[in-house]
Amino acid sequence: MKILLVLNSRIPTQNYDDAERVLWWQGRQLHEMGHTPLLLVKKNSKCAYAPVLVLNEKKPLAPQIPEDTDLVHFFYRPLQKDLAELGKPYLITNFDNSTTADTFDPNTVFLSANHAARHGASVFVHPGLDFRDYGDVLLDFPRNYFHFLGDAAWRGRNVRGAIDLAARVGTRVHVIGGSRVNFRKGLRITLSPSARFHGVLNREGRNMMLNGSRGLLFPIIWQEPFGLPVIESLYFGCPVFGTPFGALPEILCRKTNTDHRKWTGQVDGCFSEFGCLSVKRTELEDAIRHANSFSPERCTEYTKDSFSAERMARDYLRLYEQVLNGNHLHDHAPAMVEAPDNRFLRLES
Repeated sequence: MKILLVLNSRIPTQNYDDAERVLWWQGRQLHEMGHTPLLLVKKNSKCAYAPVLVLNEKKPLAPQIPEDTDLVHFFYRPLQKDLAELGKPYLITNFDNSTTADTFDPNTVFLSANHAARHGASVFVHPGLDFRDYGDVLLDFPRNYFHFLGDAAWRGRNVRGAIDLAARVGTRVHVIGGSRVNFRKGLRITLSPSARFHGVLNREGRNMMLNGSRGLLFPIIWQEPFGLPVIESLYFGCPVFGTPFGALPEILCRKTNTDHRKWTGQVDGCFSEFGCLSVKRTELEDAIRHANSFSPERCTEYTKDSFSAERMARDYLRLYEQVLNGNHLHDHAPAMVEAPDNRFLRLES
């Protein structure tokens, strides 16, 4: 098949952007599976495995699509008028949480079961990692600290909560993807000696930090659509200590015995061999203190088995087949009937 992948951004990304990386891995997997991907993206993009076409957002979309394209895969929500004029089978991967009542195209794919259900939908594909982009996993490497991974400027990711957990436990957290002083989303100065900020690291720097980490501190306070930092950390043998919001329980607890215990205490949320999710700080602190109870080997094995880019591509190919056969992915347009009550959630003491 000739599959056009469309995103209103530049490829490849130098940051930790989800849509850009998922598109990149999906396209490479399609190429290696014998299909012909093309990328319609912003200018100055580059790609070794597929031709790159420049997206002009000021012009109608339909004339920018090659005539011999079999299917168009959007990695953002295009305008409805562009879809009406498209003349090609298509599907849309939605990466965002809606903050208002909203209706979605019947061919919309979400990132997790939780993400889909919150938007009145049922079709989802878990993102997967191309492990070749992550270098060697050093399971025997000394692990002496914890880490936070992601856009620390985004309030929903709650880097302050991660730093607070580290301070309470008496350990250090390395923040990958943020700065101590932030002006982008309101002035924030983080003075805690428990945190060291590294900004956006290159591949080698990120891999080195993750190989030396005892676990990911991820006390998010929003409904995470999926959470690439979670599976990236698990791949490097790092258990996850966070909150049971959004897709996190779906990632950590779907294939484990949640009654399993390696220390006393009842966890209000989810406890598995891959981490602990709770809304109670005291339970998260207890789990962090027992980080050595988790097996880095099992975390890595689980990620390889469940969250590979190859598995993601095969899941999408099944959806491509449905659309090419003239079927919508949903019987009706998914709808979020009411806006969410709270954009940001809370942890308990």
